Amino acid sequence: MRYGIYGGSFDPVHWGHLILAETCFRKLSLERIIFIPSGISPHKSKQHQISGKFRAEMLELAITGIEEFSVSRFEIEKEKTCYTIETIHHFRETLLDSELFLLVGADMYYDLPNWRQSKELLETVVPVGVYRPSSPPPHVEAFQNIVSPERYELFRQYIVSMPQIEISSTKIREAVFNDESIRFLTPRTVEAYIKSHNLYKVS
Repeated sequence: MRYGIYGGSFDPVHWGHLILAETCFRKLSLERIIFIPSGISPHKSKQHQISGKFRAEMLELAITGIEEFSVSRFEIEKEKTCYTIETIHHFRETLLDSELFLLVGADMYYDLPNWRQSKELLETVVPVGVYRPSSPPPHVEAFQNIVSPERYELFRQYIVSMPQIEISSTKIREAVFNDESIRFLTPRTVEAYIKSHNLYKVS
């Protein structure tokens, strides 16, 4: 089995997240995508506006009916900072012989060599650099001195261009706070969930 591991804040999930996942799913012939809402992330200077419970439930609503997509609460159920290497170890142990692909945006792709236990991480999972057409594709040179030549060449095959989607979680939060419409920015089920739980109304 070929699994795409897609971590992030998802605060809240929007169409851009889902299109990125679908693009990688199709272009890389993946068999499953696992969305992993982050808990206490080492990459964020401040904590999420809302709890992991809300973010996970919105993700589950967003992917309802898509059997190839699932949500893992592994990181949000931990009560301490969770590093990607821990998450990958968890899935390596539970998914056994499956191939794991880590879906990351171009900005995070370049930062991977600075992540905790980066050498072990890059030997365990294949990073997939995802970029928008308005930006240049990420280059694998950042990994040249970290992984074997064979693995370095493998990474070259996993650069994915996704459609240009000008949506962000920040814009959605700001729109909700200002009582503006978020229709067509996120699935209707997520829009209704945000409204029913009165989320993002406090700055």
